[in-house]
Amino acid sequence: MSSRESGFEKEREAAAYLKKNGYKILATNYVTPFGEIDIIAEDKNEIVFVEVKYRKSSYSGLAQEAVNALKQKKIIKSALLYIKRNCIKKNIRFDVAAVSDAKIELIKSAFTPAESQYYF
Repeated sequence: MSSRESGFEKEREAAAYLKKNGYKILATNYVTPFGEIDIIAEDKNEIVFVEVKYRKSSYSGLAQEAVNALKQKKIIKSALLYIKRNCIKKNIRFDVAAVSDAKIELIKSAFTPAESQYYF
């Protein structure tokens, strides 16, 4: 299995985990000119943008550590485009689903945009 196929499989696992925990999946692999959002979901009254990161081992660091400032900026810009295109009026949140072979750790509100990032 290629790393890309493995990544899609882990994203499907994360989506199933979110559903099991009461989230409604709105979109997966949402592509914009700025980047891609792995999962867009609704949790109670919030729209949640979820970045899925997989690590086979902690040798190269924790999965969530791979969501660096540049990656966050791309996700935020993509999320803002989704919000505009879909006229979203709900609160938003950015989560990270850190996936290993043993478990899925959901980190709620893993990062937040600076106010200046609300504008393109």
